[in-house]
Amino acid sequence: MEISELKAFNEQEFEQVSQLMQVLDPTLPLTHEKLQDTVNHPTCHLYVMRDEESIIGCYTLCIFHSPTGKKASVEDVVVHTAYQGQHLGKVLLEHAIGQLKTKAPIHVQLTSRPSRVAANNLYRKMGFQPKETNVYVMNL
Repeated sequence: MEISELKAFNEQEFEQVSQLMQVLDPTLPLTHEKLQDTVNHPTCHLYVMRDEESIIGCYTLCIFHSPTGKKASVEDVVVHTAYQGQHLGKVLLEHAIGQLKTKAPIHVQLTSRPSRVAANNLYRKMGFQPKETNVYVMNL
């Protein structure tokens, strides 16, 4: 398995990433424009895990600064359903943490729906702690 940043993509890679996003949320289809915006954004980095032929997992790492410090958000951590149960989510998260250690000190956050039980268990095992907060969302 190889993990690398996706900086450009062809149609086959688009389809593979799109399938991964469907695992996360089947109601939010990926578009070429959304993927292009992500790979072109200067503070977001889409890392993909490949086997010999296909993209089988990914995560997005977003780094930003605010008056309260340097922060990062790990988003869209997902492994293709055919490869789940092989601890590849842990490999992806370890890669993300490795990338972020070069930016330390940094506050790292991620979110996960409660229904993603395995993912939530992994995040706790990796040292992430639940934060008591309210999350508010507004789509503009």
